[in-house]
Amino acid sequence: MKQFKLQNSVAELKEIAKQMRVAILKMLHRAGSGHSGGSLSCVELISGLYFSELRHDPRNPSWEDRDRFIISKGHGCPTVYAALAFAGYFPLAELDTLRKLGSILQGHPYSRATTGIEVSTGSLGHGLAMANGIALAARLNKRNHHVFCLLGDGEIQEGEVWEATMAAAHYRLDRVCAILDHNGLQIDGPNDEVMKVMPVVEKWQAFGWHTIQIDGHNFDQILAAYRAARKVVGKPTMIVAETVKGKGVSFMENVVDFHGVAPTEEQLVRALREIESSQP
Repeated sequence: MKQFKLQNSVAELKEIAKQMRVAILKMLHRAGSGHSGGSLSCVELISGLYFSELRHDPRNPSWEDRDRFIISKGHGCPTVYAALAFAGYFPLAELDTLRKLGSILQGHPYSRATTGIEVSTGSLGHGLAMANGIALAARLNKRNHHVFCLLGDGEIQEGEVWEATMAAAHYRLDRVCAILDHNGLQIDGPNDEVMKVMPVVEKWQAFGWHTIQIDGHNFDQILAAYRAARKVVGKPTMIVAETVKGKGVSFMENVVDFHGVAPTEEQLVRALREIESSQP
């Protein structure tokens, strides 16, 4: 594993995403617990942010004018940890300590322990409201940074998400860009069987958001959506990213059982073989 520069071509982003998947699976295996499926589904979305779109500086994590990123679906934090390590926020060796006692990398993001984590998340449904608060504070302080917030599609069954959605439109928070990791599965099964969330695009449009629907594994579409969100004036943006849970590992893809399960030794070997032999 190595660290990467912050501005990359699409070809380079594909290689970064590949290496992030390797790092995610290795750290989950070492930990013996964690969330494989939802970490793999958002790799392109997060790598596209940290290694192309997000305005940030690992050498100055508290830079006032940095863009903020909140992972509201906190169980997907292994993906963020991989991105932060690859960007240089902390040594790559820290990835080996995921979920260990005293580690800076806990099972859900903890801002007091991990450099680069903006807010602590894990209890689902709170991230978008916090993104709103950060954006309102920036407006009051006459700052121009953007706030990106990644939500899970099981998470949007939480009522607070919709209160925050309504508030962001009411206050015209055009510095807020929410991203929905729309992989169709949650811990108890398919979204449609647990609590229907469709139609998500029309819902956010009805709440007054600028809404973009993309393939959440296609970097051209991802980067175009991020750039478009920056140009929107007077309303927040929702990017509905169609993704595959467990993306990149054939036996994990669209399998709900891998929501909160780490790979065994045999599964890790098989998964790494698949990823490393794939074309970036």
